[in-house]
Amino acid sequence: MTMQYTAENLLIRPGHHPEAPGLILSITPERAGWSHISFQVRRLSAGESWSFQTGESELAMVNMSGRYAVSSSRGNWSAIGGRRNPFEGAAHALYLPRRTEFAVYAEEAGEFAVAWVPTDQDNEPWLIKPESVAISVRGGDNATRQINDLLPPDSPVHRLVLVEVYTPGGNWSSYPPHKHDVHIEDGAGRIIEADLEEVYYYRIQPPDGYAYQRVYTDENSPIHQAGRPIDALLLVRDGDAVLVPEGYHPVASPPGYTTYYLNVLSGSAQSLANQDDPRYAWVKDSYAGKDGRVPIY
Repeated sequence: MTMQYTAENLLIRPGHHPEAPGLILSITPERAGWSHISFQVRRLSAGESWSFQTGESELAMVNMSGRYAVSSSRGNWSAIGGRRNPFEGAAHALYLPRRTEFAVYAEEAGEFAVAWVPTDQDNEPWLIKPESVAISVRGGDNATRQINDLLPPDSPVHRLVLVEVYTPGGNWSSYPPHKHDVHIEDGAGRIIEADLEEVYYYRIQPPDGYAYQRVYTDENSPIHQAGRPIDALLLVRDGDAVLVPEGYHPVASPPGYTTYYLNVLSGSAQSLANQDDPRYAWVKDSYAGKDGRVPIY
């Protein structure tokens, strides 16, 4: 990995893709300067479809809005989705293994995200429904946020991890700042920190709002040690995505606006093992309670 990361290339905005109708946002490993995650957001009108092959990757589809049917060489599913936006409840997520041909058909118009990463393993397809998604409240005080574990660690997949996070206006999330850019295990083989790439895909309610995210490395980061440190402050709007190749990456949600992001992670393990920035970890011991606005629904 030789890219010099700046605020300009860590922030991915929606764009027009005349060669691929319906494609709203696209992240490739080449564009991101990493090895694993490919990510897209797509829009389909009612009755339209999109076809794809997973090839040598495992893949997950997450509905943002609308409702879909999927036909594939590994099975068929219908009524995937149904929420009008990400602020109406947990998503559906459809996991498909490598070497799967499939088509997504829009039963109702909407948008969906799709992520895939290389694998050499074969797992069973799996439709994750909202009622089976574990929802938790993390943090405290004005660092309270809601976590929807769509595809958490210990799922029957190889590398993909998917998480939805809701941060009320005036609150922080991914805080205290944490990182997962070095693989560390203890003497018993327990993972202390995993080396993970990460995408943050943002939606804001109301959509004219914004959020801030900082991405920065310390002296332990491989990029930092290679003379390419990161220290970027990003102004993020509805529909944007942020790349986190390495380093700490806290988020602030301005008052009056709820910030949603879909996290896609992949790397050295199917894990969320991370370590806090030791300069700010003390904050966890100062919380007096939870923000009563969370969970948001």
